[in-house]
Amino acid sequence: MKRLLTILFLLVGVGEMGILSARAQQVTVSADGSGQFRTIQAAINSLPNEATKPRTVYIKNGTYREKVFLDDKRNIILKGQSEKGVVLTSAQARDAWRCDPVAGQDDWGVATLNLRNSPDITLENLTVINSYGFDTPGEVAIDCPTEPSGKKTISKTGHQMALRTMPGTTRLVVKHCTFRALGGDTVSPWDVDAGLYYFKDCTLEGGVDFYCPRGWAYAENCRFICHNPNAAIWHDGSSDEDSKTVLKNCVFEGDAGFKLGRFHREAQFYLVNCTFGENMADADIYWAQSGPGAKQWGRRVYYHNNHRRGGDYAWFSNNLSSAKNAPKARNINADWTFGGRWYPKSGRPATVPLKPSNLGGPDKYSTAPKPEAKPADATATASAGGATPLAAVKVDSVAERMLLYQRTVGGWPKMVNNVKVKYDHPMTVAEEAATRDDAGRNDATIDNEATTREIRYLAGAYKATGNAAYKAAAEKGIRYLLRMQQRTGGFPQYYPDSSSYRHYITYNDNAMVRALQVLRDVSRRTNGLDVVDASLVEPATQAVARGIACILKTQYVQRGKLTAWCAQHDEKTFQPVKARAFELPSLSGMETVYIVQFLMDTENPTPAIKKSVDAAVAWLDAVKITGYTIKDQPDPKQPKGFDRVILPEAGATIWARFYDLQTNQPIYVGRDSKPRPKLSDIEYERRTGYAYAGVWPAKLLSRDYPRWQQKLNSNATPAPGSKP
Repeated sequence: MKRLLTILFLLVGVGEMGILSARAQQVTVSADGSGQFRTIQAAINSLPNEATKPRTVYIKNGTYREKVFLDDKRNIILKGQSEKGVVLTSAQARDAWRCDPVAGQDDWGVATLNLRNSPDITLENLTVINSYGFDTPGEVAIDCPTEPSGKKTISKTGHQMALRTMPGTTRLVVKHCTFRALGGDTVSPWDVDAGLYYFKDCTLEGGVDFYCPRGWAYAENCRFICHNPNAAIWHDGSSDEDSKTVLKNCVFEGDAGFKLGRFHREAQFYLVNCTFGENMADADIYWAQSGPGAKQWGRRVYYHNNHRRGGDYAWFSNNLSSAKNAPKARNINADWTFGGRWYPKSGRPATVPLKPSNLGGPDKYSTAPKPEAKPADATATASAGGATPLAAVKVDSVAERMLLYQRTVGGWPKMVNNVKVKYDHPMTVAEEAATRDDAGRNDATIDNEATTREIRYLAGAYKATGNAAYKAAAEKGIRYLLRMQQRTGGFPQYYPDSSSYRHYITYNDNAMVRALQVLRDVSRRTNGLDVVDASLVEPATQAVARGIACILKTQYVQRGKLTAWCAQHDEKTFQPVKARAFELPSLSGMETVYIVQFLMDTENPTPAIKKSVDAAVAWLDAVKITGYTIKDQPDPKQPKGFDRVILPEAGATIWARFYDLQTNQPIYVGRDSKPRPKLSDIEYERRTGYAYAGVWPAKLLSRDYPRWQQKLNSNATPAPGSKP
């Protein structure tokens, strides 16, 4: 009996501990005493400094007249019952704080809400006020031991901080919050080395520089109310050239004549889709000459699609194209802003390490991805749906490696660290961990069959194994293709990376055609892609239609006559453009073939498609090089033991890869970008390392095109009165 009671006691104790542990993830604050704590600070103090999962301090509606400090805390959510209902307020001017010979040595404690060395904090549904300027009738003279005179006059519009974060507080998320002060620096998240700050659906009100982040900051759907003529926003990005403050879909209001912003140090501003009040001054974001300004990286202030009530000023006209590695406006989001250092929306691991802060250290707030545990048995890979017992899920070793390489955006790379991605060799645990950590890389592409190859293989692997993880990955890849398609219907070589020539419409190596063929198979539910979700059929169908429209627009017109296509075209003008040094604007004897084959596969082709195919085939027939062949001829004197040459051969026919846009003459281009009439005229490395001539159109002209014509003729509607 005694033993039974002991067991029961232990069981009850374990149960209670489990309940307490679960409850410990949230503590409740209520000013009326109905919660566990009456003050926010007491609730914060009750929580251990460190935790692997977020703990929530839930704050019931009420007014909390206190200063709040998070010092060396991690993974805490301060969540109010409602934004307007939870008011945290205090009243102190920064200048008065600085007069304290002990406390005023720095800004720690100057604000209503203070954070120091506390990463991964979330603020939600709060109103935070420093009411000094609203409460004080005018200037006040106070005793100030830190001043030589022992006195100081405090202005009601001087610096007053509602939120102040010291270095070591990074990855700060702020949603549905209001911050109010009459003076400057209302919201001051300051860690120039490692500061990462995300604001959404917030209202910020104050005086000069009242929103003044250092490091990286992204604010969307926020309202800014300025009570000072000098500047509403400010930025310090002097520690890293990539540091930036981005404001998207924000509204700026204020007192008559308020200016938008300024900077004292190196800074970088992006304002996208913002609205400015009618009474905003006609003054661009400017360098305040009291600071060193932008001497290292120059002035960096960029605008896109911003408008002022009452009429736009010329200075905020669109100028994104002048930015380094100029981004597309649609790509400017939180992930782009933080550049791999943080993904506040998806929560995926960082891919770019943070610099150590000048307070605390990298160990305090680093999110360097840690290797995930590998299942003891490879057959225990969980399915995407989670419903299949682990031991029952079948795996395909190649598909498993494809899952590892899939990027967060949905596509796959073709190379990693200049090494071609291969799926046919086993990977070590360290290699798997490193590949998993690379998920956020900006290297997804459709070049060299990347992404399209994986989509098809994974769909087949799902059909063979029933492993839902493969189906989910294939569908994610298809959605990647849908996202990367440009408005005009083209497909860039890479997405979202738009640097250099990667943003051009890319027919090179048949990249765009392969992507469209995947989407066509999805729309038709054929060639193994019938297994993907039916909801993808309609968007895939529309994407194919846009792709065909783009193909027709990019077909090159030469002296009023349709001809062929270049390997890459400008996505705005549709004209042929240069890619690599040896890929000049030209007409392609290879890529044109696969474009034509794709067009011929169109059900019920329109007259425009028929005209396009007929013209391209006629051009290919006109530019063929008869009586010649291309061979790899043994030559022991050469580095590879052979040379690639074009030789006469009776009855042979070849085509050049590149043809001059005006003369239709074959051109051969080396790394010096100079077109030459003979393959032997370019350097050995290029002529043996690139396909400058081949027989690509042979089957198209001799078999596929005649069959297509025959099919069209057989399907043609007989003329009225004619015999069937």
